[in-house]
Amino acid sequence: MIKILITGANSYIGTSFGNWVSQWPELYEVDTIDMRSDKWKNTSFSSYDVIYHIAAIVHIKENDPNKYFQVNRDLAVEVAKKAKKEGIKQFVFLSTMGVYGTETGSITVNTKPNPKTLYAKSKLEAETSLIGLSDSNFKVAILRPPIVYGNNCSGNYSRLASLAKKLPVFPKINNERSMIFIDNLSEFVRKIIDFNDEGLFFPQNREYVTTSELVKLVAEANSKDLRLTSIINPFVKLGIKLSGTFGKVFGTFTYDKQMPGGPDDTFEYEVCSFKESIERTEK
Repeated sequence: MIKILITGANSYIGTSFGNWVSQWPELYEVDTIDMRSDKWKNTSFSSYDVIYHIAAIVHIKENDPNKYFQVNRDLAVEVAKKAKKEGIKQFVFLSTMGVYGTETGSITVNTKPNPKTLYAKSKLEAETSLIGLSDSNFKVAILRPPIVYGNNCSGNYSRLASLAKKLPVFPKINNERSMIFIDNLSEFVRKIIDFNDEGLFFPQNREYVTTSELVKLVAEANSKDLRLTSIINPFVKLGIKLSGTFGKVFGTFTYDKQMPGGPDDTFEYEVCSFKESIERTEK
């Protein structure tokens, strides 16, 4: 029996992971802990094998930089130090693809992080400190997933899905984006916990996602008729050059599949194909 403590009560990714591993009640026991007060400091971690640290702030006013670093960096390091002191074997930290500071291009093992937002900067600084705590008895695994999507998940996917249900036509653009379905991410985390892995990981779906295909599949899953057209592509491509928002939607932004934790690098963790993941999400 592996006992796992998730920091960040009611988080989407944490709740989804708990639901996922509940399929194996004889193998895993999962608890969550709220980090919004200091009560966690009086909670013993000694009965757990793994801390899955998800607690973070993502969207607050950028004019409050201290809050980002207090929560995303300092809190993470403080929790890790307590975990190490109390004999935890593994610390899994959820970081972000945003540490690269771009919305387009291809990320490889040689790409250097260059975070632009306070959120990404605080996450990268946390990574650096956490790696310094790692040793043979305290394994630190850091995940930099791309866009995570799934049923009731907020973010870019939900905005695209909303458009798919309303628009009669959508641009047909042959871009590629790395994404990961929530169940695939949960299975990846389950596997690295099983193997007591450490290091930096880049999990993603086996297939790159084309935005046009994504929107088309969402429409089909909702019995909506949506037509793809190339007529306005010149305007879309101009928008990609001029607008960060267009780049997020229609630009290419991928991880090399051979990066650590990628689908061509390691164990199989894709439990759901892209098409099936959209069907499940839209249910």
